[in-house]
Amino acid sequence: MRERSRFVPDQALVQLQKLQPEMAAASPHTRAEFLTQMSAARMRLGQNDVALEAAEQVIAFGRSLHDNAIVAKGMLTKTYVLFAQADIAAAHSLAFEAERLALTTSDNPLKVQATVTAGQTYAEQGNFPAALVKLQHAVELARPPQTDAISLVAALNALAKLHIQMKEYDNASETLGELLAETAKLHSPGRMAMARITEYALAIDSGQPKRALRALQDSLQLERDMGAEQMVGITLVNLSDSYLKQRDFARAAQYAQESLQSTLKTGDKSVEATARVNLGQSYLGMGRLAEGKKQYELGMARYEQENNKPDLQAALREYGEALERVGDLAGAVSAYHRERAISNELFEKRRQQATLELQEKYETEKKQRQIDLLSHENQVKGAELDNRRLQQRVWWLLALVFALAAAVVGLLYRKVRHTNAQLQVKNLELKAQSTLDPLTTLYNRRHFQDFMRTLNTQQRQDDMVGALFLMDVDHFKHINDNYGHAAGDAVLKMIAENLRVALRETDMIVRWGGEEFLAFLPAIPRHGVDEIARRILTSISSQALQYGEHQITVQVSVGFSPFPLIPGGQLLAWERAVNLVDMALYLAKAHGRNRAYGVRGFENFHLTSMEAIEQDLERAWRAGFVDLSVVLGGDPDTHPPTPTEQTNVVSIKHAAAKGGR
Repeated sequence: MRERSRFVPDQALVQLQKLQPEMAAASPHTRAEFLTQMSAARMRLGQNDVALEAAEQVIAFGRSLHDNAIVAKGMLTKTYVLFAQADIAAAHSLAFEAERLALTTSDNPLKVQATVTAGQTYAEQGNFPAALVKLQHAVELARPPQTDAISLVAALNALAKLHIQMKEYDNASETLGELLAETAKLHSPGRMAMARITEYALAIDSGQPKRALRALQDSLQLERDMGAEQMVGITLVNLSDSYLKQRDFARAAQYAQESLQSTLKTGDKSVEATARVNLGQSYLGMGRLAEGKKQYELGMARYEQENNKPDLQAALREYGEALERVGDLAGAVSAYHRERAISNELFEKRRQQATLELQEKYETEKKQRQIDLLSHENQVKGAELDNRRLQQRVWWLLALVFALAAAVVGLLYRKVRHTNAQLQVKNLELKAQSTLDPLTTLYNRRHFQDFMRTLNTQQRQDDMVGALFLMDVDHFKHINDNYGHAAGDAVLKMIAENLRVALRETDMIVRWGGEEFLAFLPAIPRHGVDEIARRILTSISSQALQYGEHQITVQVSVGFSPFPLIPGGQLLAWERAVNLVDMALYLAKAHGRNRAYGVRGFENFHLTSMEAIEQDLERAWRAGFVDLSVVLGGDPDTHPPTPTEQTNVVSIKHAAAKGGR
């Protein structure tokens, strides 16, 4: 019945309702299992309110019996319903509580289930090392004769998926082989379909599209033979995604629509969201702009409801790229802005977590030093007591005792001085780490913000100005997808080194967030601002990173301006200046990448306002209110830049005023 509930919940619910009259005379554990399967069937049919009520009944029943196994089973059941309701934070918290309680019982299948759920929770939070420890333990706990074969298959499936997420394809392939062998022994079409979906995930991530498509088709046939409608919806979404990767938009749209039809029967909102995103991408690829945008927004609304920031960020990036390909540059810029806001939020959370971990480590070391010092103080007190006893017994040894006591105190004094010196060094190290980005060793955003708050931004009377340059790596996601995140980190470090070479030691270079860098030059000739932008473009695009057997070339897009900016005679705050440079950067992105857009100044400012310019920089430029310049980057893959290309700086003020480019 448990297996039927997982794969064909509508049939399971009918059979469970027939069994209900017999439950009054059943054992406590049978009654608890009955309520658990009722909750699971209701949840998989989209009846989450009824499912949650049944899960609460299991918890209450277990507590009335003081039975931890039943309580833990109810908590796990409630966890799955909370996740289906998109209450992610509550689901994660309850999953860990259920695991702690389950591990106090002697029910091995329950222990495996709880450990697998905890591991999956860690993976959803991005804590892959903790997830790996949990799932490896679950597999060992599930091996015969400790528990049943289904528990082993469930644990192996979860471990294989984690290896795929971590891009450990060799480990994933080894685990998948064992999973398929153990699943074949069960003679369960549902479990085999789940294993085939995991095989698809490995094949598509490791660049085996034919194997991926074959695994999906096998899974779909098994699911349809069983009548497992919920699994059919998921597999149809995966088929749609597979054809999207091949740019076969017609087939991708067909499978996405079939998946949507399936979700009408199951009420699975998460699958519906992914199907709508895939359908939107297919429509955009087919040139059906309005329909594509509508479906994309409907799908992303579900991600926002679930607070699923990583999936929403990936969807927004793909959305921007799709809109850019079909020529909707304004929509692409808007999507890039939304994606960058999420990227900055996630980057800031990771930075705060790293800072807290560093602070916690420092506090632990500090407490240990205090404990050592107290221990030494206790030793001193003990020595003093001993000295008093000796003084009462042996007067003629008094001088020697005082000398020894003085020596001990001197040693302790030197020890305290040494400890204080070490503490001062640690404080200095902590201060340095709080201002530097750990990957690139450039300054971080926090240090730049503190610096700018104390900077005197008065207008200079000579021809010298400050300048701001904001850079974003072009197609950085493709580098991570094709070569892995370690290659992405190596690219970021290479760019940091190139910027150190291209700029001066007195210039402030900052890792702004994710794949973005910012440079603040305190004093350069006004006529040299464009030349600095050209130098940045050339220094990065002219270098190639040798990563394993691959040679990776990188380009950046740049937004820049003199600093301070003085529209209408009023100094512009540095935060608004950075925002304006950010808008110029996204113009560079939208108009072809590998180029720099610079704000030189403002014209006819009495006819507009800073708020209007900030709302739409491109419109303000076309109306003649903003003076922009463009610096075109070279193409390192074709030939070195010629002297003409090296000075390829285009002023576009007059063209903009006439409405052209």
